[in-house]
Amino acid sequence: MKTEARLFYGIGIFILLVFAIYTFFTMRDARGIEPVGVAGLLLTAGLCFMCGFFFSLSGKKSDPRPDDDPDGEISDVEGDFGFFAPHSWWPLILAFGCALVMFGAAVGWWIVIISMPVLVIGAIGWTFEFFRGEDSV
Repeated sequence: MKTEARLFYGIGIFILLVFAIYTFFTMRDARGIEPVGVAGLLLTAGLCFMCGFFFSLSGKKSDPRPDDDPDGEISDVEGDFGFFAPHSWWPLILAFGCALVMFGAAVGWWIVIISMPVLVIGAIGWTFEFFRGEDSV
């Protein structure tokens, strides 16, 4: 978790640097500071620092992982890390449904209504992909 905490802290510092540069250059404009960009950059930096703080606290509470060891080898991270279905078509259907819904939000709400069944079917299909036969719900 130390690696993730450092990553988010680094991104947060970078965004604060961008915030300072952005604020400096918008102050020089005749219209003054642009509030939306300033607020967006500050909120993004705050979110990065919150994530970094969460990961640093989680790293202190949990056992050290192999990725936190600077001298660690790839072979230290062996074993199963979960189950992956390599031949599943459901993520593609779900992504298509999400794309249609976002397209509908941009173009017309009637497309959202038409595309919601694709989204729901994709989500249900992917969730219950391996519950067939005796294991079915």
